Amino acid sequence: MRQIFSIANAVFAISAGLIVLLGAFIPAAASLRLLFLQWAVLLSGMAVLVGVANLFSVHLQKITRRKKGSLYSLILLIFMILSLLVSSVDSLQGIEQLFVDAIIVPVETSLMALLAVTLLYASVRLLKKRPSLPSALFLLTAFLVLLGIAPLPFIGPIPFLSDGLRPLLTDTLASGGARGILIGVALGALFTGLRILLGADQPYGGK
Repeated sequence: MRQIFSIANAVFAISAGLIVLLGAFIPAAASLRLLFLQWAVLLSGMAVLVGVANLFSVHLQKITRRKKGSLYSLILLIFMILSLLVSSVDSLQGIEQLFVDAIIVPVETSLMALLAVTLLYASVRLLKKRPSLPSALFLLTAFLVLLGIAPLPFIGPIPFLSDGLRPLLTDTLASGGARGILIGVALGALFTGLRILLGADQPYGGK
């Protein structure tokens, strides 16, 4: 019975994937492709709702049982309910923007600053424990970029570093590396999808 169920899943997944793929090239299958994509969006939305409900349930149980960290769970549930109410009522749209500007943006900015300091500290420790040319190059690049972004007190921006070297590092070299990573991710996703369409991988219940 389990083998039949796995075969049925494979047939359905491969058929749906082929229809969606062919719908991008054959006009006759475009309407069916759009229907399948709408079903996928609905299922993804339901999965998000189930995940939010599960998160709410877990933190509610943590509060009722008075476990360690229940205060943070209470704050999370309060703001979750407030966000739901604010996003559902049209007259409270200004409060939603206030939440974004007063809470989310400062928290994200603080996390990015903390991430920069953490990466710099981790690179220093890595260079101390296992000195190598890539570690030294990473530390030097991060230090130069930080100096080029943040002006020094009583000095201001460093002319050559802020105007010439930092744009070269961030806009040219870093952007080229990021594009290479994105191309690799796209190729990996493409070949993974092709393996699923051909039945080589069966993440939907097969072996």
